[in-house]
Amino acid sequence: MAGETTATAGHVPPLDVPATEHGAGFPPFDPTHFVSQLVWLAITFVILYWVMKNVALPRIAGILEDRRDRIAGDLAEADRLKRETDEAIAAYEQALAEARGRARSIAQDTRDKLKAETDAKRVAAEAGIAAKLSDAEARISQIKSSALAQVGEIASETSSALVEALIGVTPSKSDVDQAVKGAMN
Repeated sequence: MAGETTATAGHVPPLDVPATEHGAGFPPFDPTHFVSQLVWLAITFVILYWVMKNVALPRIAGILEDRRDRIAGDLAEADRLKRETDEAIAAYEQALAEARGRARSIAQDTRDKLKAETDAKRVAAEAGIAAKLSDAEARISQIKSSALAQVGEIASETSSALVEALIGVTPSKSDVDQAVKGAMN
C-alpha cells in the first residue's frame, strides 16, 4: 500500500536504466565524438560552400545585375522623356512666340490698312466737301450778284413808289436809276 500512495501522490518511480548511459553526459560534448563531428562539419561546410558558390550566389548576382540594368534603363528612359519634354516645351514656347509675333504683325498691318483706308476716305470726303463748298460759294456769289443786280431795280422801284407817295409826282425812270446808282456807290 505504501507503493500505491507514492504513485498516486505524483511521484514517478525510477526507470530501470543502466547507470552507464547517463554517466557520460551530453553526446555532442563527449570528446570521443569530436572527430566524427568535425568531419561532418567539414563535409557539410564544403557542400554548403559549393551550393552557395555555384547555385545561390550566381542567382543573387544575376538578380542584382538585372535590377541594376532595369534601374539604369528606367533612368535612361526617364532622361530621354525629360529631354523630349524639354524639347516639346521649347518648341511650344517658340511657336507661341512666333504666333504672338504674327498676331502683332497682322494687327499692325490691319491698323495700317484701316488707317490708310480711313485717311483715303477722309481725303475723299474733304475733297468732296471742298468741291461742294466751292460750288456753294460759286452759287452764293451768283445769287449775290443776281440779288445785287435786282437790288438796283428793287431800289429804283421802291424809291419811285416812295417819291410818288410822298410828293404825289412820279419821277422819271432815268432820274431814279441815277439816284440809286449814286447811293450804292
